[in-house]
Amino acid sequence: MMILDLLTALAKVVIIFAMILGVVPVLIWMERKGAAYIQDRRGPNRASILGMRLGGIVHSFADALKLFTKEEIAAGSVSKPLFYIAPMITFFIAIVTVGVVPFAEPLRLFGYEFNLQIADLNAGLIYVFAMSSIGVYGLLIAGWAASGKYPLLGALRAAAQMVSYEVALGLSVVAIFLLSGSLRLQDIVIQQGALIWDWNVARQPVAFVLFMVALFAETNRLPFDLPEGESEIVAGYHTEYSSMRFALFFMGEYTHIIVGSLIIATLFFGGWQFPFVAAELMRSNMDGVIVIGWPAAGIALLMFGMFLVSRFRRRYRDLRDYETLLFGVPAMLFATLLLIAWAGLLTRGYLDNIPAWIGNAVVFAVQLGTLLAKALFFCAFFIWVRWTLPRFRYDQLMNLGWKVMIPIGVANVVVTSAVMVFRP
Repeated sequence: MMILDLLTALAKVVIIFAMILGVVPVLIWMERKGAAYIQDRRGPNRASILGMRLGGIVHSFADALKLFTKEEIAAGSVSKPLFYIAPMITFFIAIVTVGVVPFAEPLRLFGYEFNLQIADLNAGLIYVFAMSSIGVYGLLIAGWAASGKYPLLGALRAAAQMVSYEVALGLSVVAIFLLSGSLRLQDIVIQQGALIWDWNVARQPVAFVLFMVALFAETNRLPFDLPEGESEIVAGYHTEYSSMRFALFFMGEYTHIIVGSLIIATLFFGGWQFPFVAAELMRSNMDGVIVIGWPAAGIALLMFGMFLVSRFRRRYRDLRDYETLLFGVPAMLFATLLLIAWAGLLTRGYLDNIPAWIGNAVVFAVQLGTLLAKALFFCAFFIWVRWTLPRFRYDQLMNLGWKVMIPIGVANVVVTSAVMVFRP
């Protein structure tokens, strides 16, 4: 039994880390294509595999190969042990934070329970903030060890920014703790339920806005990218880095975005809860869920593919014109296969009596997909904001953190506490 538990724990670590690292190149592609469409240009569309360019997504893998094979360069004045370990700290802290995120309810199969959560801590929320607070050490060490004025300025900016906005970040979730009565993330998700008006974003909109703004500052994303400030300090704390060490900083930033999006979805948007459909309701009506939900999903995917195909226009007179076909046609083909498979199973009577273990697996898959869809939405929001808003001045950034967000956070905690005490 101990061996099985050990293998299960190892499987959870591998699956979750593989999911996060697998989303990173997709997110980089979304960043580039989103920036290109916002700025009305082509974006990446040259790299190819066997002649297939796949709308530019191959560029993410080409960049990874390039950075992996480039020569490592370090100035003679750097403090080498610290210089080498700093990007490892940044990436490690970014990815281990996901360890307490519950991706779904525990999956029960053949008498065994599998929980897709690396560590189900009673103080999981405190763990998240503890790990995010340690992340600033990687940036500080990188800027100090590089022995340059621009890296040092970037590191100091990063430290001041993170310390300032961590206060507002912590205050924003105090109200969530008061409402849920628990620091365990699984409890917070269950307490929200499936109804949208019971989610914390509806009950605590001020806390959500504070958390979202502070998270932008914590991830050093525009309009809070002062630690990198290319127009002022070249690239800030990672000016002297190249090759895979620079890639670790790069991956750490995108990993932080993904994990932050998962935390937002967990704390404020019901986590793995499917809107308006509770897990128990799905289990008790699994025959209907599969018989009706399967073709509904196929039809929705077919309509989405048809919409993309209908958007085909010879507008740009370049490869961008064909990108809607690149994604629309496969979506239509996959949707058609789904509908054909459903019709075949239905006519043969295989959907008349669904085994309980299949029902549990379907609910698990729906919950996992729900959480990932919510997280990807917020990842896209990060990208949209980056290419829409300009950068703050440094005095504006600090004033917003200390003179606006912290007082609002304190007031929100006071009001929430008063409502909790005096409500009937």
